[in-house]
Amino acid sequence: MKKITILLILIFSCLPEASYTQDSPLVAVAANFTEPFKEIAVLFESKTHIHFEPTFSSTGKLYAQIIEGAPYDLFLAADETRPGELFQKGLSVKPFVYAKGEVVLWTAQKDLCSLRNWKSAVTNNNVKRISIANTESAPYGTSSMVALKSSGMWESLQNKFVFSQDIAQSFQYAFTGSVDVAFCAKSSALTDKGKSGCYLEVKEAPVVVQSGCVLNRTRQRQVAEEFAVFLFSPEANSVKQKYGYH
Repeated sequence: MKKITILLILIFSCLPEASYTQDSPLVAVAANFTEPFKEIAVLFESKTHIHFEPTFSSTGKLYAQIIEGAPYDLFLAADETRPGELFQKGLSVKPFVYAKGEVVLWTAQKDLCSLRNWKSAVTNNNVKRISIANTESAPYGTSSMVALKSSGMWESLQNKFVFSQDIAQSFQYAFTGSVDVAFCAKSSALTDKGKSGCYLEVKEAPVVVQSGCVLNRTRQRQVAEEFAVFLFSPEANSVKQKYGYH
């Protein structure tokens, strides 16, 4: 994997800087990767003068749009399943893993983080509402559900759950005070907004392996491939690490 990453970086460093005149390429980005993508896109644009137009949403919703013909050039999902399915259907080139993320429990109520662990927090009498992303369309929601089920709390907490469309919205519910705590991506907890509160690790939640792919319908394959390569560059890796990805 390390040799592949080095090779990709070397390939990218040999690509000429260029200013593209065609429309900005379109990229479908899983909601958890919103802030990292924005920073990486700025770095990429500074090198190539290429501006990407992103759409941020749940992986399931973006996948459905692609199946229905949405003209995205690149798909950065929050799982391996959907890019793999696109590849099997002949709609994309072979997928690549660009990040691995974690689920955390975030709250604006810092006293809750003084509790022993996330289980103590969600069962605390003062916690009335818990946000969690859609467990079918949002992989971070699925991972959160696995943690809750393995801990024997999925059924008992049903009356507290507030389901969001994607993992970014789950964090937003807690940030605005609509809920007391939120299962969200660690990347959200490490943003400026996230640092205003606190989070607890959810080690029972499986690591979320995030895969991407260049779509075969793209009219800007070279640009999409260049960005895919840039995701493995030292600059992009530094951004991903900043937001808790590995």
